[in-house]
Order: sequence, then C-alpha cells, then structure tokens
Amino acid sequence: MTAAVWKGSCHCGAVKFEVRAPLSPSLRCNCSLCRRKGALMTPPVPVEELNIVEGREALTLYQFNTGVAKHYFCRHCGIHPFHQTLRDPKLWRVNISCLEGVDPYSLEYSVIDGASLPVVQPSL
Repeated sequence: MTAAVWKGSCHCGAVKFEVRAPLSPSLRCNCSLCRRKGALMTPPVPVEELNIVEGREALTLYQFNTGVAKHYFCRHCGIHPFHQTLRDPKLWRVNISCLEGVDPYSLEYSVIDGASLPVVQPSL
C-alpha cells in the first residue's frame, strides 16, 4: 500500500496530527506494553512524516525497559497516538485507530515479537 497523508487525533481531540504513512503492512506487538494497549500500528515512518498540528503540550512521554523507545500518550484521555521505535529511534509508528476515516478492524496485520527484544538486566 502506498503512503497517503492521514489526519489523526487522540480520543478527546487535544492532540491532533498529520502523518504520511502507508497502512500496510500493519502490525501489533506482543511486548508487555503493546499487549495491554492493543494498538494497531502503521509501518515505521521517518519523524519528518509526522506533524503534530495541535496539542504538543498535552502529550506525555512513557519510557520503560531500555528507555530507547518513546511512547506518547494524551495526558487528558490516555490515548496512545504514536511512538518512537526501539529498533530505530529515527522511525515512528502511528496508532491506526487514531486516524480519521480508517477502520482498523478491516486491515490485516502481523504480530511482531517485541516480547523477545533485549531487556535491561536488573542490578544485583
């Protein structure tokens, strides 16, 4: 699928963005965070393709494990619109469920094995 420009937002509308991204191949991740949030994500896109139109101040950052990936959430409604990837911090994935006019349930997806990615070892 070719890249198109999509408008998106969090649930309450405090965060609005545009992204040039293909919707396929979409994926879900089985890491502990993604398994719980249940988001369907776009293929990775360069950060230049993501434009936060409104509400940058409403975003809050969550990092865990290695601290490399950056997961952004709306501090008002808790929706996760996008994140910076662990494998390549120059790339981002967008939550397809946040895109206007897209039915995420109509898309095929694969599952990435994020549960097997490196973890920070606890200190002894």
